[in-house]
Amino acid sequence: MDTHLLLGLFHIFAVVPFFLYIALSRATTSYMVYKIAFVLGLIITLYHGYKAFVKFKAGSQSLWVNLLHVFVVGPLLLYIGFNEQQTPRAGYELLAITAFGALGYHTYHLIMSMNLIEKRD
Repeated sequence: MDTHLLLGLFHIFAVVPFFLYIALSRATTSYMVYKIAFVLGLIITLYHGYKAFVKFKAGSQSLWVNLLHVFVVGPLLLYIGFNEQQTPRAGYELLAITAFGALGYHTYHLIMSMNLIEKRD
């Protein structure tokens, strides 16, 4: 099966709900979920930092995806995970925006990969 398809489905059915759960639950989120968010933020930042370095050296067109994870997604999860229930409203709002952005982006690419709509140049 195509890895991009699996990655898209993973984001749609696992990442987006996890982000929205935290964003909507806010201060009622359990401490364990905050710890998971912190660890995920650390893993995302390190992994995508490495991938960004490799893609930068190779001159890849998809470097921006890794940079988005290094400078937005990872630090946001670290921030929320570190601050736990004292996270300001803006942190939760940014997480919700990130979730909806990921949902839209991955749904669009899923539809395009299935050729359900005609590509335009």
